[in-house]
Parts: sequence; C-alpha cells; structure tokens
Amino acid sequence: MPELNIAVMGFDFGTSWIGTAIGQTLTGTASPLQGVRVINNKPEWQVIAKLIETWQPAKLIVGLPTSMHEIESPMTEKAWRFSRQLEGRFNIKTELVDERLTTREAWQIVEESAHKKVMKQEIDCIAAVLITETWLNK
Repeated sequence: MPELNIAVMGFDFGTSWIGTAIGQTLTGTASPLQGVRVINNKPEWQVIAKLIETWQPAKLIVGLPTSMHEIESPMTEKAWRFSRQLEGRFNIKTELVDERLTTREAWQIVEESAHKKVMKQEIDCIAAVLITETWLNK
C-alpha cells in the first residue's frame, strides 16, 4: 500500500509578521510560503484563510517559543492563543512544536547562502520551514 502524502502548514508566530510554510509527510520536507502581517495584534485572517484554501493542509503546526531553560514568556501564551484561534477558525487539528533557535538558524541559512538582502517576513517563513520540518521528522 503506498504511503499517503499529507500536507501540513507551519506557522512561525510573531507580533508583526507570521511566517508560513507548507510541508509534505511523504518527503518530510517543507517550503516557505509567505509572511502574514499582524496589525493591532490581529493576524490578517483572510490571508491565512486563502493559504489554507489553496494548500488544503490536514494539520497546522505552530512554533512554541520557550527559553533555553524552558521558561515560558508572554510570547509563549500568544502562540498558544494563536494556535487555539487557528484550530477554532479553520477546524483543522493544530499542534505546537518547540521553536527554540529557529529564527537564529533561519538567519544563518540566509547568511550562508550569500542571499540578497532579505526582509523580516522571509526570515519568518524560513523559520516556519524549520518548525514544520521539526514536526515532520519527529
């Protein structure tokens, strides 16, 4: 019986931008999508809805920020809240994944690739790829 390829969408939650990525269970890999603006503490839900409509993910993955000493911060609660809102709005099971150091790793990937100057939302999308691949490969 062939393995099923299931799409999962990952999110790197932030207070200005949310990075997004799409991953596939068959390959265990993910690709960046686009940054979603957060205005007045509210994500652009219509942009997220369009991404979900386009990619039809079976699961949503949200990066959970914690410190190196596993201490929760105000961002931890905001990510939990965003995760609950995603699941409630789109009726798709949502899981949280430890996102420690993903933004730092995303910057390192860009620097090592001698890439052109990048915008913050591109870094957030690379971080979303790392978050998604962490979930895919666990």
